[in-house]
Amino acid sequence: MGNVGDGIKASSASWTFAGDVAKGFDDHVSKSVPLYNEGHQLICELSDFFLNKDSICYELGSSTGALTQKLARHNENKPGARFIGVDVEPEMVKMANHKAHKKSGLKNLEFVADDINQMEFQPCDMVVSYYVVQFVRPAVRQQLIDKIYKSLNWGGAFVLFEKVRGPDARFQDIAQRLYDEYKIRQGYSAEEIVSKTRSLKGVLEPFSSQGNLDLLNRAGFQDVMTIQKYVCFEGFLAIK
Repeated sequence: MGNVGDGIKASSASWTFAGDVAKGFDDHVSKSVPLYNEGHQLICELSDFFLNKDSICYELGSSTGALTQKLARHNENKPGARFIGVDVEPEMVKMANHKAHKKSGLKNLEFVADDINQMEFQPCDMVVSYYVVQFVRPAVRQQLIDKIYKSLNWGGAFVLFEKVRGPDARFQDIAQRLYDEYKIRQGYSAEEIVSKTRSLKGVLEPFSSQGNLDLLNRAGFQDVMTIQKYVCFEGFLAIK
């Protein structure tokens, strides 16, 4: 089992968000994903266009609840609006609930332990997936996007942030090398970078930008634009 950084250990092809990962997750992901916190701010500002009083907003794969909590805080002035974070890992949900209710005092959000592939969504005005769908098995990924489209009210938004593959081998090689350099600048050692890459084999399965657009189009989304991009990290806004 190798050290992937920030006190997190994982063996080959076995990356998981379960167990003790929750303790170091916020530090690890904010260092590993370019423009991570800037993406949070962007999504909060986007919510102004789609959420009203009594709206429901889901965050899928909410982990420790940081983004869901920011969205709830940003929209405190909308009576009846609800923010629901969903994560399959009980330890993540436990930590998210602790942060939400012990520290923030917010009343307009909740966190539930559930499988986003199995649960039924209530009619909603916004769904956020922040680097989560890339961990959903490709065989059932379209089914999930279809369900999100059907759950959204007309004019509602699906915000999808994903790591993306390059459109061909040359661009993929460039993107990977640039990302390795980014992680080195964040202070990760070569051993930690290799251990993390090995742990994600068969677990993280990114699509290309076009592959993600195809998923959205097949589900029914016709109005889609890129709202953030850093080499192999991309955020899409899709409006029903």
